[in-house]
Amino acid sequence: MNLTILGFSHSPFCIAVEKALNAIGAAYVSKEVPAWDRREILTLTDGHAYEVPLLVHGEIPVYEKTADSQEIATYIDRHFASGRLFPNEFRGLHEVVIRYLENDVEDVTFRIFDPFFVDSIEDIAERGMLIRHKERKFGRGCVERWRREHEGLLDAAKRVLGPLNERLECTGAFLFGEAPVYADFLLGGILGNLTYSGYHSIPSGLEAMESFQARLEAYRYGVI
Repeated sequence: MNLTILGFSHSPFCIAVEKALNAIGAAYVSKEVPAWDRREILTLTDGHAYEVPLLVHGEIPVYEKTADSQEIATYIDRHFASGRLFPNEFRGLHEVVIRYLENDVEDVTFRIFDPFFVDSIEDIAERGMLIRHKERKFGRGCVERWRREHEGLLDAAKRVLGPLNERLECTGAFLFGEAPVYADFLLGGILGNLTYSGYHSIPSGLEAMESFQARLEAYRYGVI
């Protein structure tokens, strides 16, 4: 199969892809890329991409060509998952949930996580380069601003995760029923990022999320 994922172990999108591949039973190799040095990704994509994850299938690099694309997930679905990540019966609604997860949920949770991750980087040059990378996108002083806003961001995370928690309480399994779809793996990636290295736990009142995490981790699709 010869699959390699280049990325960051803390990235919600890398975690989502790895969880999906685990559920499918696809063998892959994970390769950690320094958050402050993207040259390998740029080289493999001939300068067209620098974001993570990058999926390399044989000699084929697969990456997101736009900010809201699902190039990697749909490639995995087409080649390895037999349509189970993006089932036709949920078309439309599934895309709405994915957009909500990417634009409303992850936009809050990464701001909770990032100051703690930045603090964990011992090398001052590496830490500084990562901060500069963040500031180019979110403005000077963004990491310190997120640190000051920590409590408010936690409240915001609880609000945006609340409807998803209610949905999981209703289904007792995954967002769309008894089997996970890509939105479930994306939610799992976001929760994995939020709780990475024990910096945070899932906010109180979202108990369905905790059982969901364990259920998703253990899930394996049957053979078609």
